[in-house]
Amino acid sequence: MSSSPTPGLTRFNAVGDGAARAALHEICAGGAWVDAVLGGRPYPTAEALYAASDAATAALTAGGLAEAMAAHPPIGRPAPGDPVSAREQRGMAQAPPGLRAEMRALNLAYQEKFGHVFLICATGLGAAHMLDAIRRRVGNTPEREREIVREELGRINRIRLARLLEDPAGPPVPEQEGARP
Repeated sequence: MSSSPTPGLTRFNAVGDGAARAALHEICAGGAWVDAVLGGRPYPTAEALYAASDAATAALTAGGLAEAMAAHPPIGRPAPGDPVSAREQRGMAQAPPGLRAEMRALNLAYQEKFGHVFLICATGLGAAHMLDAIRRRVGNTPEREREIVREELGRINRIRLARLLEDPAGPPVPEQEGARP
């Protein structure tokens, strides 16, 4: 692991709070998570940022977890015009119609039972893997499912943070904040 900040981390640490808050909100819609991660800046390493994200995810209340999950579209139905959800759910895009239909039906059953979308870190997963996961998880207790959802949200947040730090555009530098409407 690098002991010094990467250019992306340096940029993230340097931007104003407004730009950093907006970038973090794109990663996780949970306000408490955003506040906790934002409050830890500057981060000396990417691993320190990831650890802060993990701690903030673990500390989410039931309401904070629900707030974070509400921004995630159902598996198999990425948010229209959202390249992030489309990229993350790529494994479902080319699934056969029967598999997609079963996923839709299980998504509805899951949401009816738990009151929220089925959340899985779908990056790199194939459609069959996601279908198997929802089949297994729909039988969980609400308590067990909350634990799993929290773990999955943590994985998603880490992947999205890594992409933020790797993005050459990244959040705007301080001089650019507010320069454009």
